[in-house]
Amino acid sequence: MVQGLAMELIIHGKIRTTETKAKAIKPFVEKLVTLAKVDSIANRRLAFTKLNNKEAVSALFSTVAPKFRQRPGGYTRILKLSEGRLGDGAKEAFIAFVE
Repeated sequence: MVQGLAMELIIHGKIRTTETKAKAIKPFVEKLVTLAKVDSIANRRLAFTKLNNKEAVSALFSTVAPKFRQRPGGYTRILKLSEGRLGDGAKEAFIAFVE
């Protein structure tokens, strides 16, 4: 679950999910971005072992990580939504990369 949500966040830049899932994927994605700040074959292989998706790894190293080269941390933010989900009332949130 965490791996799939992280792939979607890296590819799309922003996803809507439950607040609990957003809090669960935040440290996973933060560590991947920190890893991708140094573009090397070893780091690409490590990222691939965690994501198992070539498209997500290439997007991580080519578009996401270069934006955060000078930033020491805090690459994502969670924006909580006021309304609950229609079916079960679960709290929802957006998780997105900081601009």
